[in-house]
Amino acid sequence: MKKEWRIKKDKEFQEVFKKGASFANRQLVIYYLHKDQQKHYRVGLSVSKKIGNAVVRNQIKRYIRQAFVELDKNVKQEYDIIIIARQPAKDIDFHQIKKSVNHLLYKTGLLINR
Repeated sequence: MKKEWRIKKDKEFQEVFKKGASFANRQLVIYYLHKDQQKHYRVGLSVSKKIGNAVVRNQIKRYIRQAFVELDKNVKQEYDIIIIARQPAKDIDFHQIKKSVNHLLYKTGLLINR
């Protein structure tokens, strides 16, 4: 995932939290906000220290980023998306993370039906 497709600033995170909508499953929570002028979706990730040490947190973030890389063509482009990992995310592998991300995107209508 390219760096310009990531949300990094706290101000941008707060805007999505306040103005956007959310949905959750057991492993992840998604917040999303429609942005008309945006050419490509942007993703912000949050994994709490309560979930594990730095190795575990970084692994979860890598898995989520890779899931977005693989789902790239099917995600609607004009959105800011924030994914927050929940406690059960530390115990699952990449394929389950990808399935969970796919489920959230489908339920929130952010997937393009092909």
